[in-house]
Amino acid sequence: MWEIQQPQPVKLIIGILAADQRCLAAAESAVAEAFGKADLVSPVYPFDMTAYYQQQAGPAILRRFVSIETPIDPGRLGGVKHQTNRMEMQLAEVLATSWPRPVNLDPGYLEPSKLVLASTKNFAHRVYIGDGMWAEVTLTYNKGVWQVYPYTFPDFKSGRYNAFLSTAREKLAAQRRDLASSSASSTDSDTE
Repeated sequence: MWEIQQPQPVKLIIGILAADQRCLAAAESAVAEAFGKADLVSPVYPFDMTAYYQQQAGPAILRRFVSIETPIDPGRLGGVKHQTNRMEMQLAEVLATSWPRPVNLDPGYLEPSKLVLASTKNFAHRVYIGDGMWAEVTLTYNKGVWQVYPYTFPDFKSGRYNAFLSTAREKLAAQRRDLASSSASSTDSDTE
């Protein structure tokens, strides 16, 4: 029988789309309250490569990413997506804008070799992860470069987020080294 390996912790990334600065600030606060302190926050980007969400959030949508400090088990992604869906509904009610979905929260996780995003929608390139949720590998990291796929969203294909994702990737690598080092230290002290 083959040995089953447990996954290493991953970096939770929340992509935020917001109708305006007020909605963006409310979303960032809600994300921090729900998932913990951010260790990285991206610049604000215009979400201008598709008109897909304009009827839901207006013509001048803002995009930002938040990287959560404490790594998580990748098996939590489906539950995180359910939680962000509930948060979106609560924020829509509290913000009371003229837009039906003034905040869109897209959770995913980063590990050294890839960025995985959760979705409520099934497509050929997505894998079912349980409880009504799917996931896709949106980008892979190979030989120092973020690589795209034919299905990768246009804004991710543009490369504008690569610097942020690379920094988050480096933070995760350092966190994993620290975890391995502290685990080895505790094992050494247990055998003394």
